This record gives sequence, C-alpha cells and structure tokens, in this order.
Amino acid sequence: MNIRPFKTLVAAFSLLLVTLNVAAESDAVYRQQVDKSVDEVYDNVYRSLEDARFYVVFEPNIGANLSHFAKKWGDEYNQNKLTAIRSMVFCNGWYANKVSNLDPDMLGFCPLHITLVERDGKTTVLFNRPAIMASHSPAKKLFETIESEVIDAIKQGLK
Repeated sequence: MNIRPFKTLVAAFSLLLVTLNVAAESDAVYRQQVDKSVDEVYDNVYRSLEDARFYVVFEPNIGANLSHFAKKWGDEYNQNKLTAIRSMVFCNGWYANKVSNLDPDMLGFCPLHITLVERDGKTTVLFNRPAIMASHSPAKKLFETIESEVIDAIKQGLK
C-alpha cells in the first residue's frame, strides 16, 4: 500500500485548517486605521460611543502605564515603537440586561472595550467582535447588533 497519497491528503487538509483558523482569527478583531494621532481621534471616538449609548466607564492609558517599565525591560520594551496605547471600556446597561437574559455566560463581554494604538502618526482602533465568540450562543444575534452599532460609532468617531 502506498502511503504517500494519504500523507499528501493529510498535509493538504492540515494546511486548509491552518488557513481557515488564521482567517477566523483575523475576523475576530475589527480593525480600522486613520492617518491621525490618538490625541486627534480619542475624544471624537469617546463621544461617538456615548452618542450611541455605549457609556465609557474606564479609560486605561496602557502606553503610559507600560512606559514605567522601560528601564526595567530594556530592549524588550516597546519593540514596535508604538507612541500610544489607550483603551475605552464601555457598556450599555440595556444590552447588558438583554445578554444576561439570553445567555448569562456571555456576560464576559460586559463591559466591552476598544483599544487605540498609534504608530508613525497613524491610529488603529481594535475591537474584539463578541458575535464571533458567541457563534453558538442564544445571544449571537444580539451581539451582531451590538457589534454593528459599536463599529458604526467607531467609524463616525474617526471621520
């Protein structure tokens, strides 16, 4: 029995799985980049989220916090030369209640957050898409709505 065709099939199938996994991972995080600094877009994105009824409850300045370790970490510090890393943690109480009614296990997404990363004068906004993680949850449709509204708010804030 020639095992070579079987090995080729297994290798091809493995490559397909890796490719699908990478595609799924890239879809799990919404990304939008603009040619502006974090300082130029932060307040507009904040207001846009709040206008969409996603109230910012915490604003960690991750870049500032990490900078305290620059000396300790030496060459390991900020190898990508990021000039800012800031986050907004936000929630909509009505949606949180709906999620708790549909699938309390999905309350791990309450609150939600976005991260703004600046490098070379450009800001990238990152948003972990909850509907991807909730693909088998009764709350999936609700998370699709939430995602859409958050992404619309991000786009509006970056105009």
